Amino acid sequence: MASGNQSAITMFILQSFIDDPWIQNVLFCLFFALFVAAIAGNGLIITVIHSSANLHTPMYFFLVNLSLMDVICTVTVLPKVLQSLVAENAISYGGCLTQMFIFTWVLGSELLLFSAMAYDRYLAICRPLHYGTLMSGRVCMALATFVWFTGALNSLVLTCLVLPLSFCGPNLITHFFCEIPSVLTLSCSPTFTNDIMTVVADMFLTGLNFLLTMTSYVFIIASILRIRSAEGKKRAFSTCSAHLVVVTLYYSTALYTYVRPALGNAGLLDKFIAIPYTTVTPSLNPLIYTLRNKEFKTSFKRLLFAH
Repeated sequence: MASGNQSAITMFILQSFIDDPWIQNVLFCLFFALFVAAIAGNGLIITVIHSSANLHTPMYFFLVNLSLMDVICTVTVLPKVLQSLVAENAISYGGCLTQMFIFTWVLGSELLLFSAMAYDRYLAICRPLHYGTLMSGRVCMALATFVWFTGALNSLVLTCLVLPLSFCGPNLITHFFCEIPSVLTLSCSPTFTNDIMTVVADMFLTGLNFLLTMTSYVFIIASILRIRSAEGKKRAFSTCSAHLVVVTLYYSTALYTYVRPALGNAGLLDKFIAIPYTTVTPSLNPLIYTLRNKEFKTSFKRLLFAH
């Protein structure tokens, strides 16, 4: 790597989970299954929603955006994870920055998208008479644009703050992919500004969005409890419970990871904490959001038998 502001290190080594060959084989099979499930499941969601006119509603519009983010996250992280389980997993300095930027972009965007999805459910359940006006196609596009752009801007700032840092050794990243907190621990330069900006960004994206999402659900649950019929309550809860499960899992692990710089490196624990939002959630989202969704299943069967 050329000198100046760039690193003396041209390659990083991504650490595998564990050295035991048998456990590595088991993990390889597990992560490969998650990889296939994430790509196939999210691809199916995008295809079915795109092909079904009755699913062209705000809720499914946001679900398509979530599926796109999950696909990007999966192809950014999991191939290197699989490689680390069968061979030494080296990644170039530029490749590490690229992976860092894309993953941070998707992570931030997904946190913002959860708030948009919660707001959509709030309007659908608490303001049904005004839902069509308040969540029009133009509003949906504006929210999606804000989500993707803000996530990209956050990632660009945090990644650019890494560029002036020097990395003079060691070059072993104690993680299975290039994530900002784990890369910062290898820098020979002071990382105080990076640590502060990372925590501030996480508190804004994770903390504030979690608060907004939970506030929406307080109003949603209060509104559902006022519904007289048991069937009405069940239907309303079914549209929200899946989103609430995903949000809780995603936020809790993401918040922990990005507050870690102030607490030091926990090695293997950090890896396992990162698994839910990097591999498990993208793979399970298609099941969580569609398994109990009769409207989606009907559209899928119609599309399947049409071909």
